[in-house]
Amino acid sequence: MFRQSLLVATALAAGMVIGTLAFSPALVQAESSATTDAPPVNTYEQLNLFGEVFERVRAAYVEPTKDDQLVEAAINGMLTSLDPHSSYMNAKEYQDMQVQTKGEFGGLGIEVTMQDGLIKVVTPMDDTPAAKAGMQPGDLIAQIDGQPVQGLTLNEAVEKMRGEIGSSVTLTVLRGDQDPFEVTLKRAVIELKSVRWELEEGNIGYVRITSFSEKTDNGLRAAVDELKKATKGELAGLVLDMRNNPGGLLDQAIAVSDDFLEKGEIVSTRGRDPNDAQRWNAEGGDIIGGKPIIVLINGGSASASEIVAGALQDHARAVLIGTKSFGKGSVQSIMAIPGHGAMRLTTARYYTPSGRSIQATGIDPDIMVEQAKVEKLGAEKRPHEADLKGALANPGNGEGEAAPKTEPNAEQDAAATPKTDAQKKEEAVPFVGSEREQIARPDDDFQLARAIDLLRGLSLIQGKSAAN
Repeated sequence: MFRQSLLVATALAAGMVIGTLAFSPALVQAESSATTDAPPVNTYEQLNLFGEVFERVRAAYVEPTKDDQLVEAAINGMLTSLDPHSSYMNAKEYQDMQVQTKGEFGGLGIEVTMQDGLIKVVTPMDDTPAAKAGMQPGDLIAQIDGQPVQGLTLNEAVEKMRGEIGSSVTLTVLRGDQDPFEVTLKRAVIELKSVRWELEEGNIGYVRITSFSEKTDNGLRAAVDELKKATKGELAGLVLDMRNNPGGLLDQAIAVSDDFLEKGEIVSTRGRDPNDAQRWNAEGGDIIGGKPIIVLINGGSASASEIVAGALQDHARAVLIGTKSFGKGSVQSIMAIPGHGAMRLTTARYYTPSGRSIQATGIDPDIMVEQAKVEKLGAEKRPHEADLKGALANPGNGEGEAAPKTEPNAEQDAAATPKTDAQKKEEAVPFVGSEREQIARPDDDFQLARAIDLLRGLSLIQGKSAAN
């Protein structure tokens, strides 16, 4: 009796999924004609096989099993056998995925990591309960509502800190040599920041996109507006950093690409049915007015980030720097299953404006730059022309006389004390950005440093061309 019920339920579930995919008789006929040489497969016999295996596992496995977990594992196995990106999500996983794509949740507003079994605060987000309560980078959270975090995974601890908006949670905090103290916070709506920005020396804007959620395009536009204000309308160009960006929503990748393109195709998708092909075009309006763009990519740049990089590269709107991207050129559709979770199914491949598929090949940067560590050598002490005895004076110095040389004194010696790169940068350009601390550090990031150097050169050329 159980097996008959299982087979009926499995058949109904299969029919429901087929209906969701708009499975048509024409497709069935086309598929059958394409496989006439293969022996016919009786679907119901295969379902009977599944039921037989299911029964034997329930009856003979060394430990007791749960029916729902076995069925879930079977469904997930079917989907993951298709390709690496198709899968089944149970109700909890589906909810977590929706939080990530929506870009907001009820929480405290702290970015955290795990250290020595405790939760370490990386940074509190501005204007959140954590920031208002005075939480600081480096704080260690030892207890959540009186329960030790020792033994919890990072995800489990994060789940305990999230909750219903307006509810409270008490954290036991360790800070330096101080005694442990408690902080009670009221949960609020927290927006996941997928866009961060800051201003680099020379009116160069830096924007980091970590993923493509529902708020990414709005975040990018807000970042560019802030950069324009900070430079008083004199933004020289933009470094768009999409390294280690795993992707996200297709519509957000299209919107971000459209922000920098005046016209032309952005991306197209082609699925199993040729009639289902789709194409998206730019609607015009470059938010930085044609200023040069450098896009940073690497092997962690995938999916939606590759759509943006491919579109800007094909339209010669940006120069790509870094290393080859991941190469995920497929589109996944999320299909909810009422009363359960959802299935993530690969339904199409996407193509860049030039018609190339990057599936399993990736996008090659225009300029290959491997990440490296650069160390500065000692200052070069070779003499210059001005140091030579009897050197001709530069006619631009007054009446053709050489600039007078002065003897160093104690004050000059003090002024000549070498300063660190950080001190020099702070004096030259005060930090302006969306974070309390710098997120972009050209001194420590070789790829970023090369991107800024190239952008400065492009900006100079563009400025001279406009002047002429």
